[in-house]
Amino acid sequence: MKLLAFDTSTETLSVAVARGAHAPVLSHEGVGGAQASTTLIPAALALLQQAGVQLADLDAIVFGRGPGSFTGLRTACAVAQGLGFGGQVPVLAVDTLMAVAEEARHAAGHTQVLALLDARMDEVYCATYAYDAGQWQTRQPPALARPDDLLLPPGYVIAGNARPAYGARLPAAATVFDALPQATALLRLAPALIAAGRAQPAAQALPLYIRDKVAQTTEERAAHRAASAGAASVSP
Repeated sequence: MKLLAFDTSTETLSVAVARGAHAPVLSHEGVGGAQASTTLIPAALALLQQAGVQLADLDAIVFGRGPGSFTGLRTACAVAQGLGFGGQVPVLAVDTLMAVAEEARHAAGHTQVLALLDARMDEVYCATYAYDAGQWQTRQPPALARPDDLLLPPGYVIAGNARPAYGARLPAAATVFDALPQATALLRLAPALIAAGRAQPAAQALPLYIRDKVAQTTEERAAHRAASAGAASVSP
């Protein structure tokens, strides 16, 4: 398969192109966040040119649909739609948390994963996955939770980017694997998802938000600061 994949759900922009079973995957990583809206299309087109692949030759455009940064998800969906319409190519939306689980499997062999992404506002996006018969099965779908409320099923590891912000509040004694939803992980996930009929017309490139608000109120920020100060005052 010839595939273009990208993820802009975190502060890292990740783009990759697959040219076929025996050709090396080409990838690019850069600064995401607000900059992704101006850098994603040039990076994707440059990588396609480097790979010698025309947009219309792609079997699908694969993108991380979320959860993640609201701005990043809107960027990914808009670019997937635009390129999909332009090349008459279907799109494949993939959960960013499944891509995190795939990174943990590919890099470290983990097959039972609680995937976490920092959702800011003292919360994480979370989902659990198990790798069985060559593909990931969703055990608990993406949701929003406080780090202190997470439950780690027996035999599972934690993967994602939550350790820097919430490391001390993650389940005790858990194995934690630092990972982001990389475009190369999306490429590895894509064939099975396409075979399952998950590719759709470009107009269906839609985000998975989970959270319906993007910022705390002034009162919520003040309460969070007070809670953090109280926790610090009782720390040993």
